[in-house]
Amino acid sequence: MGAPEPAREIEFRPSRMIHFLDFSNDKMVAKAPEIAAKTDILLGNLEDAVPVDRKVAAREGLIRVGKEMDLGDTQLWARVNSLDSPWVLDDLTQVVAEIGHKLDVVMIPKVEGPWDIHFVDRLLAQLEARAGLTRPLLVHAILETALGVTNVEEIAAASPRMQGMSFGPADLAASRRMKTTRVGGGHPGYRVIEDPHADEGAARMTAQQDPWHYSIARMVDACTSNGLLPFYGPFGDIKDTLACETQFRAAFLLGCVGAWSLHPAQIDIAKKVFSPDPEEVRFAKKVIEAIPDGRGVHMIDGKMQDDATWKQCQVMVHLAELLAKKDPELAQAYGFTA
Repeated sequence: MGAPEPAREIEFRPSRMIHFLDFSNDKMVAKAPEIAAKTDILLGNLEDAVPVDRKVAAREGLIRVGKEMDLGDTQLWARVNSLDSPWVLDDLTQVVAEIGHKLDVVMIPKVEGPWDIHFVDRLLAQLEARAGLTRPLLVHAILETALGVTNVEEIAAASPRMQGMSFGPADLAASRRMKTTRVGGGHPGYRVIEDPHADEGAARMTAQQDPWHYSIARMVDACTSNGLLPFYGPFGDIKDTLACETQFRAAFLLGCVGAWSLHPAQIDIAKKVFSPDPEEVRFAKKVIEAIPDGRGVHMIDGKMQDDATWKQCQVMVHLAELLAKKDPELAQAYGFTA
């Protein structure tokens, strides 16, 4: 009673990277508008990586950013503490009361089933009504336990507030008892090898595999079948930019719309990977110009185009237009400048 109507459809805004900041650091608070100009989503992190003695300061810093700073069209998100922690209730009540009108999404860690989303959904409705909000807050779940993966389809369908999900490889590895200490990416021991040769001394080809492929694909299917946005999560080896780009691209090809950036170097990687290729955008524009109403079957550059490919082209050009508004270099590459 008194809460805004639920969202009926999740808007697809530029979401190539969710950039994490610890706003218990006053320098990070001061830099928020500058960093926001480079990112699609700016997230105030209240959970992991924030020490216990700085939890309150991180929450206060996030509230200060929401109250005092102009972030332009960059989304502002909050990752609250886990639902079994002693801090989450104050995270939600204070943040919604103080900056609920500025906040776009609340990220919930370690979601294990629809019951977690039901709890957050009801609490947010109460807080929205008390704060007089006119726009519903959305919920983003992090998939980082074995039970969460098991229940991923039910989590995705748990509430109309559900905006999307992120894949959390480190906590998931611990939950599964995987024998790795890495945060995302492959592992040199997780490999396939070809059969032995007739010549017993001949070297056998071997290749490193992706241990996350199955779980990310399940998350993508659960999200897209419910109209949500799937994201890859953290890549912990900041210096290994090539491996980071490779992991991001694998997630992109599987259907993820963006990834987390933990360091400024990863912002540019996410921009590169999750922005439509200029050549593909130019071709999509060509299709739309040739088939204004999207009807019939046409041959364009030797390729068959129909209503299905026309819809794909509309999605591609719409996303390119959104990104071009934030990025002058992309606008030029896409041919949207005069």
